[in-house]
Amino acid sequence: MVRRWPLGLVLGGAVAALLLPALAGPPPAPGPTCAAIVASRTMPEATPPVLAEPPPPAAPTDYRQWLRPTPFGWARLDHWCVWVEPAASEGPSRMWDERWLAAVERALGSWGQELAITRVADPAAAQVRILRRRPPLRREASGRPRASHGRAELAVLAVDRGTGWILEPQVRVLISPGQRPEATEATALHELGHAFGLWGHSDDPDDAMAAVPGPRPVLVLSPRDRATLRWLLQQPTDFGRPVPAAAVPAQPGGASSGGAGR
Repeated sequence: MVRRWPLGLVLGGAVAALLLPALAGPPPAPGPTCAAIVASRTMPEATPPVLAEPPPPAAPTDYRQWLRPTPFGWARLDHWCVWVEPAASEGPSRMWDERWLAAVERALGSWGQELAITRVADPAAAQVRILRRRPPLRREASGRPRASHGRAELAVLAVDRGTGWILEPQVRVLISPGQRPEATEATALHELGHAFGLWGHSDDPDDAMAAVPGPRPVLVLSPRDRATLRWLLQQPTDFGRPVPAAAVPAQPGGASSGGAGR
């Protein structure tokens, strides 16, 4: 039996992730790979040494500076269990459900090339649950409602899976039905990036995690997406580690089953 106890709702959606306070602050910008070098050949005494021109700044290879950790550390795991809502077994919506499912499977396969992912049949066994659901309307600062096709919501839970309490990220991913297959796949690719720990956005429209998508759907992870994920996987975290018994409330059985919301 899996028991859960919510330690705190960390954030809902990617935009809120950008507002999350970072405990350690964003990483500093990388310095130059080497200092300017002095010409090594022997120069006449009357001629001052010539300094080489400093190289132009290299293009950033990732977007780690836009990511934010949770108060419990970086929301990452070495191994993820994922549940995907199956298509309806019958009825007029089955064809559309299968198209949605195929697009989500392709996006999940892209991340599966970079991460250890296990598909599970029981949603209670998963840290990531992908639902065929239209995200609720969100209100901008002006009060104007704004629709979206995808949303990822993160909660932090203490989970007892039979071997003791551990700290886990629990993510609910909402992917809207009714989009074109390419749009569904691009939406899933983006939202799954949040689910797997990239709580932030890229500033490059060619990246799957771009804050503002470009004119064409991004269906493959860019080199910057992959580099950012590799950096994230090297960062320390308390997720996946045992939780001290004193930190777990005495009556976890009455807690929510783990669904995250705003």
